[in-house]
Amino acid sequence: MHILFLSCLKATELIEKKIHFKLSIREKWQLKVHKSMCQACTNYEKQSYLIEKAISHMENTQSDKMEIDVENFKKSILGKLEQ
Repeated sequence: MHILFLSCLKATELIEKKIHFKLSIREKWQLKVHKSMCQACTNYEKQSYLIEKAISHMENTQSDKMEIDVENFKKSILGKLEQ
C-alpha cells in the first residue's frame, strides 16, 4: 500500500523534480493521488512554480541590464578614444 501513498516529504521532492525534470508515469500518478488528499502539498506546488517563475524573470531582467551596461561602457570607451 505504501507504493500508492507518498509522504509529504516525498511529494515535495517530486514537485521540485517536476519543475526541472520529467517525472515517470508512476511518479506522476503518485503525486496526483497525494495532492488529491493533501492541500498543503497542492499549495506548496503552486508556490514553488511562482518562486521558480520569479527567479527566472529576475535572471532574464538582470542579463538584460548587464547587456545595457556593457553597451554603455563600450560607448564610453569609444568616446574617450576619439578625444
